Amino acid sequence: MIGSYVVLGEMQQLLGMYYLTDHPFVVLAVSLAALWSSAQVGVMLHKKLRPMEEGEREDFNVVSGATLTLLGLIIGFSFAMAISRYDQRKNYEEDEANAIGTAYFRAGIFSPVDASKIRGLLKDYLDQRILFYRTRDVAPLRQIDARTAHLQTQLWLVVQEAAAKQPTPPAALTVSAINDVLNSQGYTQAAWWNRLPSAAWWLLLALAMFCNLLIGYGSRRRSVVFFLVLPVAVSVSLFLISDISSPRRGLILVVPQNLLSLSESLRAQETLLAAPAAQADHQ
Repeated sequence: MIGSYVVLGEMQQLLGMYYLTDHPFVVLAVSLAALWSSAQVGVMLHKKLRPMEEGEREDFNVVSGATLTLLGLIIGFSFAMAISRYDQRKNYEEDEANAIGTAYFRAGIFSPVDASKIRGLLKDYLDQRILFYRTRDVAPLRQIDARTAHLQTQLWLVVQEAAAKQPTPPAALTVSAINDVLNSQGYTQAAWWNRLPSAAWWLLLALAMFCNLLIGYGSRRRSVVFFLVLPVAVSVSLFLISDISSPRRGLILVVPQNLLSLSESLRAQETLLAAPAAQADHQ
């Protein structure tokens, strides 16, 4: 069931506004073309309409300055929203690693057979969570989500059975740790769905196009380079916002460094524990 919700959310993003904003370089190209075209439309209107008088130009400069200030504020707010969502995804990755590590060590409270089962499932689960962060395409993600949901079900069944055999307070703490592992996955997925709203993107684009139209209309220059300054600056800003906001595309991604560190730590621990056993068997 969890895997179905994950795939549904990914498909909804694929078919919506997020499909465009999930590709930062596409955002850069589309916004640059749209903003430069808006400036050219402003130039055309300036040629067709009567020239502005000096008094009108002063009022026009006030309006265009206020509009550009508003655009800068909205870009700043949008960037702050994207950064907060990126930090949230990083924090939940750390929480997942802590939850899995705690559950792995608390599993030793149960019998050796049950502890071995739980730890084996947790190691497989850890591998799937690392793949979740590294995978970018929807098709492989479906398999990862299905495998993750299956491991969650198996893990909970094994823990329930082990806790029924050993109904003690330490066993209850282990059950709570496993519950935290399952909950942390849900929190992570919710954070990955928590994106910059589509309305904010449309407002950004519309206001940026209007500002470029005003600059084209009010400018006395006709240089192509001059009309590229603001479109380039705003397009790069939108590219950066899109890159930070996109969980799976672009250049700035959440690296599962805490999960990878935990995986390496568990492997090292297994190696240390296996060495004395191998020496004893050899003797």
